[in-house]
Amino acid sequence: MTREPLVAATYETPVGDLSVLTDQSGTVWAAGMGGVADVALQLPADAGGWAWEDGPQSLVAPAVGAWLEGDADAITAVPVHLEGSPFTVDVWTHMREIPGGAVASYAELAEMTGRPRASRAVGTACARNRVGIFVPCHRVVQAGGRLGSYGFGGTGIKAQLLQLEGVTVDGTGAAARLTETGRWRRA
Repeated sequence: MTREPLVAATYETPVGDLSVLTDQSGTVWAAGMGGVADVALQLPADAGGWAWEDGPQSLVAPAVGAWLEGDADAITAVPVHLEGSPFTVDVWTHMREIPGGAVASYAELAEMTGRPRASRAVGTACARNRVGIFVPCHRVVQAGGRLGSYGFGGTGIKAQLLQLEGVTVDGTGAAARLTETGRWRRA
């Protein structure tokens, strides 16, 4: 089957370049901090070798612009291609419900999926996220307010993304932690 090339674009942000690959309809297939070639490595295995071309992204560009101007929820309104196990897709879907400027712990996210003892599996789902920013795994933190790891550039980038969205973070690197925890609970 011949596929139309993906559309690639890179957006400057205060924390570095955000590269995004979408299909022709505007659905995000891969995104993350860094160059397009690095982000393309995150595409699902069955999309391996899918060509891309630089071009405009009519859904992503305004959402990223709004996000950078303070509308932290604009990024989760963009459609994303989610491919994984049913549990993993459920975790990613619930992650998109965490509002900008708020966080949830791995344990809280596990509870949201109906599997309260699956916080480690939630961490694994976060690590497998291919559409960073749009599935905001940066909003998921450890119990007690420690930030935890971040596969799209490390804990420092995670701290900066949270700060961009209005979350107060103290410290840097592995010692970084939230000033206050429990800012959001699902109704």
